[in-house]
Amino acid sequence: MTSLRKTALVAGVFYLITFISIPSLALYGPVKTHRDYIISSGADTGLLWGGFLEVIVALAGIGTAVTLYPVVKRQNEGIALGFVATRTLEATMIFTGVVSLLSLVTLRQDLGGAAGADAASLVTTGASLVAIHNWTFVLGQSLMPGINALLLGSLMYRSGLVPRVIPLMGLIGAPLLITATFAQLFGILAQDSAPWPRSPRFRWLLGSSRLASIWSSKALNPPPSQLEWSLPAPRPPTATSPSNSRKHGRAHQGPGRCPPPGTRPGPLRTAPCPAHLTPVPGASPAVQGGVSPG
Repeated sequence: MTSLRKTALVAGVFYLITFISIPSLALYGPVKTHRDYIISSGADTGLLWGGFLEVIVALAGIGTAVTLYPVVKRQNEGIALGFVATRTLEATMIFTGVVSLLSLVTLRQDLGGAAGADAASLVTTGASLVAIHNWTFVLGQSLMPGINALLLGSLMYRSGLVPRVIPLMGLIGAPLLITATFAQLFGILAQDSAPWPRSPRFRWLLGSSRLASIWSSKALNPPPSQLEWSLPAPRPPTATSPSNSRKHGRAHQGPGRCPPPGTRPGPLRTAPCPAHLTPVPGASPAVQGGVSPG
């Protein structure tokens, strides 16, 4: 297995791991639908599992960027570095949302059922923590994936490591996802207003799963024409290189220097080297150099 195949396999696995957070949408149901969740009773197992899955997703997102960076930087190092930065920022936002929900769990366990606790203040605090998670979800898992798609899609489209229709779909869908996110930001669209099968996030998951499957299968055996871009171009031989000197049957020599005695003169030298001629007493320098005065 070549290094490129290993990179494609690891990147595909990391992308597949990012889908394990899908059950968190259902696990977060009680805290999203019940405003007084913080003062209610019951287990917090579902909420904790949802936070755990999102942590795994955040780490896997960074893993995809770090794994692909050595490959995509050959196309454009600046864009490749930007992809790593946006993936890291996405993971930071996910962690922030998880921390807000874990703080909600702590307040529920410590103060939710305590005697004399201010229920109204606790409900307000709980709603604030849920709002933080909602907005970090919008920015971290809707806006940032769109930006990631623009960066990675452009790099993959140039490289040809995957069928170009795949990054092209990302380059078309990413602006739509970014536009929908800003529409939610300015109140034009409500958060999660569209039905799940028709929501941009669901279509994004379908496209990402397709990309992961391509990397895990077809990208493992790219044709040789797609591997040429990753290999350094051969350096053409120079006129003074040792290989070129041996090709012409003479030793390497710099400009203005004579070949060693006993070697065969090159095709461009028609007269013997003056340094190797025996001096003739009383002869002029021109005759000693092998050049006739007339």
